[in-house]
Amino acid sequence: MLFDLDGTLTDPAPGIIGSVRKALVDLGHEPPPFEALTWVIGPSLRQSFRQLLPEGGDPEMALERYRFHYRGGGMYDLSLYPGIMDAVTAIRSEAGRMFVCTAKPEPYAVPIVEHVGYGPLFERVYGAALDGSLDDKADIIAKIIAEQAIDPKRTVMIGDRLHDIHAAQRHEMPSIGVAWGYGGIEELTKAGATAICERPQDLPGMVARLRRQA
Repeated sequence: MLFDLDGTLTDPAPGIIGSVRKALVDLGHEPPPFEALTWVIGPSLRQSFRQLLPEGGDPEMALERYRFHYRGGGMYDLSLYPGIMDAVTAIRSEAGRMFVCTAKPEPYAVPIVEHVGYGPLFERVYGAALDGSLDDKADIIAKIIAEQAIDPKRTVMIGDRLHDIHAAQRHEMPSIGVAWGYGGIEELTKAGATAICERPQDLPGMVARLRRQA
């Protein structure tokens, strides 16, 4: 089982969006309202800053300012979705192996997973590299496949955005789109998720059904 982090295992909106807005202010730009920035949760922030900045803006500088604020406390400004810890614990009792697979840089993802209590449930946390070399989630999945010798067709990617679904598809891997995150049912359906789960408490049963079909 591969689990996305932001929008799937945690609700990181205050920390991520808050840090994005502060970074834009640092560079002299008026940030969009908080509610208009939920789309930045999930994809690479380098890509997001390219869209947010005016022509000629420096996404690397924006990312540097973002990381300054995020490391300064934003990374722990998050919450768990009701019922998700119980759901993941139930899946862990049945699943052979479980990994976190996130576009968040690994140096941030690892302490967050430990901080919120998920550490004992996952074999390892895989994330993006700070230099941008693993910004594409499909590349992160490829790294997991290579290092852990897992069979993609007997693995399930669980995430809340189209990027999770498309990354799984590139490896012919089934996927579960979770509707409580930041993509929503319409986005996940259009992306081609194998199944869509609307509530954390329904996730263990859905995982069990997909595993039986594998």
